Amino acid sequence: MTFALHPGLAADTAFIADWPLCRVLLMNDARYPWLILVPRRAGAVEIMDLAASDRSMLMEEITRASGVVRGLPDVIKLNIGALGNVVPQLHVHVLGRRIGDPAGPGPVWGHSPARPYEASARDGLIALVRSL
Repeated sequence: MTFALHPGLAADTAFIADWPLCRVLLMNDARYPWLILVPRRAGAVEIMDLAASDRSMLMEEITRASGVVRGLPDVIKLNIGALGNVVPQLHVHVLGRRIGDPAGPGPVWGHSPARPYEASARDGLIALVRSL
């Protein structure tokens, strides 16, 4: 069995990079700086499905993604979660919260429809994340 990105994730995101363990994606919602990490391990649904070394690497990559998001303008708090209620494939959300964001202070998941990025803003953010 080989790794394949779930169609739901593919539809809602843009590719940024492949890190040692995870495919790094940008959630297509311009209201929040929002990365998604998807371990490239076939059949992984829960973190416990990963080998111990992969779990350690996942934590390192979450920390790396957190540093990227936290360094973006006006980000005051990080939300990190592996929900999987809609897409069962293991994936970790790393998103930045800003004062006055549309979902604040509640969770962003299911709050309201996404506002897609304009191509130039999306591409600029992707380039920034790649450079870091």
